[in-house]
Amino acid sequence: MLSQRVIAIARGRSAVASSRASAIALSRAWEASHSYARRAQFHSSRLLQAETVKVPQMAESISEGTLKSWLKQPGDFVNADEEVATIETDKIDVSVNAPTAGTITEHLAGEEDTVTVGQDLFRIEPGEGGASKPAEPKEQEADKNAETTPPPPAPSKEDVQQKDTAGVQEGTEKKELKESSKPAPAPASKPSKPKEEPKSEPAPQVAGSRGETRVKMNRMRLRIAERLKESQNAAASLTTFNEIDMSALMEFRKRYKDEVLKTHDVKLGYMSAFAKASCLALKEIPAANASIEGGDIVYRDYVDLSVAVATPKGLVTPVVRNAESMTMIEIEKEIANLGKKARDGKLTIEDMAGGSFTISNGGVFGSLYGTPI
Repeated sequence: MLSQRVIAIARGRSAVASSRASAIALSRAWEASHSYARRAQFHSSRLLQAETVKVPQMAESISEGTLKSWLKQPGDFVNADEEVATIETDKIDVSVNAPTAGTITEHLAGEEDTVTVGQDLFRIEPGEGGASKPAEPKEQEADKNAETTPPPPAPSKEDVQQKDTAGVQEGTEKKELKESSKPAPAPASKPSKPKEEPKSEPAPQVAGSRGETRVKMNRMRLRIAERLKESQNAAASLTTFNEIDMSALMEFRKRYKDEVLKTHDVKLGYMSAFAKASCLALKEIPAANASIEGGDIVYRDYVDLSVAVATPKGLVTPVVRNAESMTMIEIEKEIANLGKKARDGKLTIEDMAGGSFTISNGGVFGSLYGTPI
């Protein structure tokens, strides 16, 4: 009877141990599957969050442009509204900004490609501080094995002493053998001067040669050339010259330019005087400020004055709105502001649309007369 009870107790303990092992195995399997599900959900949510940024609307009359440069590369983190790319159009450069903070994951167009409004341009993965790359599984496995592998047993003091003694003796013997077999030192020789490579000189240009260099026009210059030709074909042109006594205006500028610069932080030039004179003349002769639209003549009660500004990419004509209601100093400030935007490539379509009259000062180039188209 006693032996049967012992056997029963042993069987019961074995069953309990087996059930505990099964419970532990099930728990581990559940944790593994739950962890995998969370990782899959994380990766899928990140994939779903990736945004595709398209070429923005530029203007009603502009539907395409040339992708001039990528300012951010795949893997770069950008803040919201930070410039990512620049598109060159017929009139201005358009900045493409990031819609949200995140990491650029892919470029969908290359530099110098022609892109159209609404075309996919690049992809961005939203997130603050940049996306972190997941650790490689092999590295994790190696780290895990390194943690579980027990370190080798430390050597005893006797083994260390014997090893050190043997190393010293062996090193001494090798040093003596090396010194005995070393040849006598050779006399020091002066370092030779490096030979100068012959400089390649450009081939002299032969008299009467007919070489050519072709440079691709940017969109702005190409459009300017087309519009100038259209203007010559479609508009009647009239050129007239008149002499004006500028002595009073020159004396006025000389007397007040320093005071204007100190008080208003703007340089007093001649363009504000030309603009003000043009506004007075256009108010006196409304037909010169009118335009023909279809079968109608449109007379304007305002003067939107286009001012020619030379930039490295070509000539642009930003517009001073309602110039007739401005003072000379206000006109000067607006011209300076538009000129800076033009030179920095920051003009918008709205800055150049709708001018009713254009003035240009060719005197800055040293010319006496000029007939701009």
